[in-house]
Amino acid sequence: MYEYGGRWALAEQPDGSALVCALDERGRPGGPVAHEPDAATAITARPGVARWVWRSTAALYPRLLAAGVRVERCYDVEAAEALLLGYDGGFGLPRSLPAAWARLHGRPAPEDPRPAAADSGQPSLFDTGPPPPPAGTDPLTALVEVYADQLVRTARTDRPGRMRLLLAAESAGTLVAADLTRAGLPWRADIHRAMLDEMLGERYPGGQETRRLAELAEEISHAFGHGRRVRPDLPADIIRAFGQAGIKLTSTRAWELREIDHPAVEPLLEYKKLYRIHTAHGWSWLRTWVREGRFRTEYIPGGAPSGRWTSNGGGALQIPRVVRRAVVADPGWRLVVADADQLEPRVLAAISGDSGLMEVAGGAGDLYTALSHRGFSGDREQAKLALLGAIYGQTSGDGLKHLADLRRRFPAAVAYVDEAARAGERAALVRTWLGRTCPPEPNTDDWSDTSPAARARGRFTRNFVVQGSAAEWALLLLAALRSALRGMRAELVFFQHDEVIVHCPQEETDRVRAALVHAAQTAATTTFGPGPVRFPFTTAVAECYADAK
Repeated sequence: MYEYGGRWALAEQPDGSALVCALDERGRPGGPVAHEPDAATAITARPGVARWVWRSTAALYPRLLAAGVRVERCYDVEAAEALLLGYDGGFGLPRSLPAAWARLHGRPAPEDPRPAAADSGQPSLFDTGPPPPPAGTDPLTALVEVYADQLVRTARTDRPGRMRLLLAAESAGTLVAADLTRAGLPWRADIHRAMLDEMLGERYPGGQETRRLAELAEEISHAFGHGRRVRPDLPADIIRAFGQAGIKLTSTRAWELREIDHPAVEPLLEYKKLYRIHTAHGWSWLRTWVREGRFRTEYIPGGAPSGRWTSNGGGALQIPRVVRRAVVADPGWRLVVADADQLEPRVLAAISGDSGLMEVAGGAGDLYTALSHRGFSGDREQAKLALLGAIYGQTSGDGLKHLADLRRRFPAAVAYVDEAARAGERAALVRTWLGRTCPPEPNTDDWSDTSPAARARGRFTRNFVVQGSAAEWALLLLAALRSALRGMRAELVFFQHDEVIVHCPQEETDRVRAALVHAAQTAATTTFGPGPVRFPFTTAVAECYADAK
């Protein structure tokens, strides 16, 4: 009889049954293989397992959640493979279990399967199943061999402790992502429809245009005169119309339009705003993505090169402020909306070890205000521009003007991002605090340290080390918060870079707010070690998302 604990491998077979076995410290089988009728049975029969090792959380865990099975910790082999490949300069290579097994045995790696289309209405994590095992082996053997090899590769990295933490954090993120999709963001379709009717007017039969858009289009055409119709949804048509009016435009971006004195500008800006809502969050979006009072999308941890999340369908990470009026808590429940305050500057303080910036980031007040009293004559905006300019590589304007002062007062912080930029320009691999690695340099024949491509990559890597390290903190925040909410009715329902929304009964709001504070500092200590830098939240409790700002 084997004691449950430690790590266990779980592999689904094509018929839906599951093979499981305990693993030793090297990732090798530590006991007999058991054959269970399905993954849910395998897990519920072993409640003491500390961490499940499986192929892909996105492929398996949604079905476990649907069966009422929650897993506290996992190791996602395919997510780990992507990170380890990236570490060795293989960013973007096939990450699937069959591909990893093929590489391990010196065979050609098959391409990763294509995800479901984002506009299919059925996010890809609901449309998955176990792939056929690599030729010549069973799914469990392939899983265990690849996992054991990943442990060896992790130990060979420059900082194996940090890499192990990154792999654990990424796997924790895959669990949270599935939880978010399962819970869904509360969404009132009736409020959304009323909002669309109010802003856009009725829809004309057989066409995409609405009454308000048609009125604005007519107003825009009239403003240009010449008796012809101007299509405001076609940028080339707008640029041509302005050109005929003697005004040269390079784009139809709002900031460029606002600099023009012409009667078409005001209705055109209004048209652009409403057109975006109509196309991105209109009636079609509502039918596709809101079901049973919840907006559900597929969250993709590590979907961006920096480790930031992306989403597959529904524009989950770009919900316009006006549309947030439809995000309403259930009766008797509240939304706890938490924004991390000045996250990236605080992360820069932590990873650079700059004593002066750490002191500023350790204070109780606003970081930019505190920074402004260190050398910007109390001008908060100047201090903010200087610090963000250092992080994002601003090469002109006020940010550059004040960078010299910032460099003098916080030399270690500026040197940290400067070196990341120089490494990027040299086509070197650049890593975040825990070890996520930037994509390699573009394949171009004219690469040199001073080429436009090199300078662009330098700007990318300058921000990559900060933004990627912030994404690692956020992963560990989510893991800590998920653990802290266990036992409550509260549920995580939304995450976007540095913002979290928890949906909870009104009586649990104080506990949730306390859990957020604790999770933020736990994530900071776990990610960066003990230090003075604080990671505070601005937290609001509201019935409606739009009222939380």
